[in-house]
Amino acid sequence: MRSMPPHRPRAALVSAMLLAAASPAHAASPWAPIDPGRMSATIRTLASDAFAGRAPATAGEAKTVDWLIAQYRDIGLEPGGENGGWTQSVPLLRTRIGTPARLDATINGAPMALELKKDIYLTTLSPVTRIRVDAAPMVFVGYGVNAPERHWDDYKGVDLKGKVAVFLINDPDFDARPGEAVAGRFGGRTMTYYGRWTYKYEEAARRGAIAALIVHDTPGASYPWTTVIAPGGEAFDIVRQGDANKPVPLQGWLEGDAAHRLFARAGLDLAALRVKARDPDFHPVTLPGTTLTADLPVETATLQSRNVIGKLTGARHPDETVMYGAHWDAFGVGTDAQGRQVIRHGAVDDGSGIAAILEIARAFKAGHRPDRTVLFAAWTAEERGLLGSTWYAAHPLAPLARTAANFTIDVLQTAGPAHNAFIIGAGQDTLQDDLTEAARAQGRVTQPEARPERGAFYRADHLPFAHAGVPVVAIMGMAGPYDLLSGGIPAGAAWLKAYAACYHQPCDTWDLHWDLRGAAEDAALVYQVGRTVAFSHTWPQWKPGSEFAGIRAASAAERSDP
Repeated sequence: MRSMPPHRPRAALVSAMLLAAASPAHAASPWAPIDPGRMSATIRTLASDAFAGRAPATAGEAKTVDWLIAQYRDIGLEPGGENGGWTQSVPLLRTRIGTPARLDATINGAPMALELKKDIYLTTLSPVTRIRVDAAPMVFVGYGVNAPERHWDDYKGVDLKGKVAVFLINDPDFDARPGEAVAGRFGGRTMTYYGRWTYKYEEAARRGAIAALIVHDTPGASYPWTTVIAPGGEAFDIVRQGDANKPVPLQGWLEGDAAHRLFARAGLDLAALRVKARDPDFHPVTLPGTTLTADLPVETATLQSRNVIGKLTGARHPDETVMYGAHWDAFGVGTDAQGRQVIRHGAVDDGSGIAAILEIARAFKAGHRPDRTVLFAAWTAEERGLLGSTWYAAHPLAPLARTAANFTIDVLQTAGPAHNAFIIGAGQDTLQDDLTEAARAQGRVTQPEARPERGAFYRADHLPFAHAGVPVVAIMGMAGPYDLLSGGIPAGAAWLKAYAACYHQPCDTWDLHWDLRGAAEDAALVYQVGRTVAFSHTWPQWKPGSEFAGIRAASAAERSDP
């Protein structure tokens, strides 16, 4: 074996070794044409200390954006951003709640102190320097759901203007028992968008509430109280113009035990109200003699971040688009529980997704030009609330009514080839059926995500596009234990447990010993499905039961040929 030139950097040697070790052996490989070795090298770069955890509006962002543009150019993509460039500007609002001057509930004249982060957690998405809530009445609105298509209305016409709405997390049938009227109406243990905290805050804002509080419980939220309070009062949003989609002024969570004490002092049994809230005849309950008062300083800043977008213009239908996306951001530099400075590198989340998008772009570029335009997006600020993709959906650079599909990749497993693949939000659209067929061609089977009550379908960058009516597919490596070729389900479960311990933590770093052939299989899966759509003039469809079907139907005329 010929020795390498002595001047070649060690990093280049490692990358070359990875490429040689993990490249597909033949064209029939289930991960073809995706290169797992090159994916590993990409993740290694993005998760290095030099990129400082890729936080939006930092030096880490500047380095990340420049690097991504260089990759797009090297692949041979065209600029897909604003004004003929590679990027789309995303103005972000950052707020941070400070130490309260006052924060308590008053119940029949007696104050009940609410300690921030212990009893209550609060944020705001309003660009203000102070928030005051002065003795606002508190109203329990059950699950806070208004779903006409499911014959459900928790509000029953109650006026929430100037009041504090108090919700339960998840869907009305999350805790349903057999025989209850609600059972199965919201998909059983499978969360719908009505179960997400984002929906509940949005609905409170639409109804004029001055504040919205969700009662925390770990099973319903799918995470503990420590996760709720982890951001430390900091929140992000896109900069919104005027009153468009104006958020509720104050939003947050009530810790479960604190909520029970509050209701008990008001003469109410929260456990009993949980049961009543599962009945379609439930009516909102005003907490007798109970008000919330808050006086909170707010630190506000406007930041500029960027989406990075490349494309291949379609040969026959350039005004129709197939979109691939992953988020480039992670959590940057911060302090751990011991006060030490750490970098949360975001190797798997979502360096793996970016690596897949680049590989898919190379695969498209290597073949014939597709009939439709194919867009490759690296989104900013996903970790801050899907903000880069949300901004794009509100300011699209290609018409969303004529965007045939969105494929989002957010976390890929690193433990090797698997017998199975997962459908996130199974039953939503026909693209998921196509994914099953493509997996079968790889020799794999698909199955629904293992924990649908967590609502993974509503927690990644495809969601803003679903809200706009675009059919979507999401690949998310934490959907369940993979049935690995080496070690089966026990090995897949062990990988999932180990990665979950590093999720959003400094230990989410690149590892030389990864086996990314399984990640490449999943990337190849969405490449094949998207390629079929890109070389066609057909339009994927939402299933009739999907909450997004009506949105797409409303724009049907825009997809009709002259």
